[in-house]
Amino acid sequence: MSATLYVPLILAGIVILLVGGDFLVRGGAALGQRWRLPPLFVGLTIIAFGTSAPELVVSIQSALSGAPGLALGNIVGSNTANFLLVLGLPALFGPILTTTPGVRRNALGAAFILIYVSWDRVISMQESSILFGLIVVYVAMLGLLARSKSDDPTLTELTDIENMDGLPKSLSSLLLFLLIGLIALPVGAQMIVNGGTAAARDLNVDESIIGLTALAFGTSLPELATVVMASMRKHAELAIGNVIGSNIFNVFAVGGATGLTASAMGHSLEVPESFFALDFWVMLAASVVITALVLLKRPIGRVFGAILFAGYVGYIAFLAAPMLG
Repeated sequence: MSATLYVPLILAGIVILLVGGDFLVRGGAALGQRWRLPPLFVGLTIIAFGTSAPELVVSIQSALSGAPGLALGNIVGSNTANFLLVLGLPALFGPILTTTPGVRRNALGAAFILIYVSWDRVISMQESSILFGLIVVYVAMLGLLARSKSDDPTLTELTDIENMDGLPKSLSSLLLFLLIGLIALPVGAQMIVNGGTAAARDLNVDESIIGLTALAFGTSLPELATVVMASMRKHAELAIGNVIGSNIFNVFAVGGATGLTASAMGHSLEVPESFFALDFWVMLAASVVITALVLLKRPIGRVFGAILFAGYVGYIAFLAAPMLG
């Protein structure tokens, strides 16, 4: 497959994937309203997992297709992009506060846990089960906090169903939203996997490079657009909580489900050796820096934002060099 085919295939797949995830979340939230489910339940299930659906579906499809590097590259690359790009670029427009309630509690070591379970170069069924179990514990913790009237902004965003824009009103439009989401997600994921594996073969690079670069960047675009607009409107105080929450879901929900899928196919999820040369450590360094800023209650200003953004550009340039060469 030539570049004139796999590049549009990957780009189109990312667009379809993101659109499908958005339709699924809105249709699911509207369904929860129609069934008069508690907003907390809808937020912690349909919305929380639905917003991670693009990464989840493409990683599972990658595991099913025998492309573990693409799956793990998506997780590691997305987490790195969230910290360096999604927080770095918007900070150029205005400081991002790190004192938002709940952030210090949520700044747990998801990156450390992912590296730990990957240390023997495979993520076994038992380790995958632990990862997925941790997201269940995390969601349960959010539920308990909500009942105690916590002012955690992550909870506010997840449970504010009434103010969510673009929810379908009629039953027919609701079902259409769900149908579009359920069809678009696997279709977009398959296009990405096919295009990504073809690109890796044609460029003679590991498929994980595609996951770490094009796929991770594409699936991080919604978070980037949201935070940029919030920063330009001087409302970026919720950005840090959203990014940390997204990274937690990427590691535990997406990583756990991907590993369990690989185990169901009869093999453990293999971790590319190249991740231990650079990618894990870039993700870990970014996690440590952001966690330190949260603990020290230091805002991400323009200068530090420029450093984070430059770090991401340099990292992507280094990964892309073999493809361009």
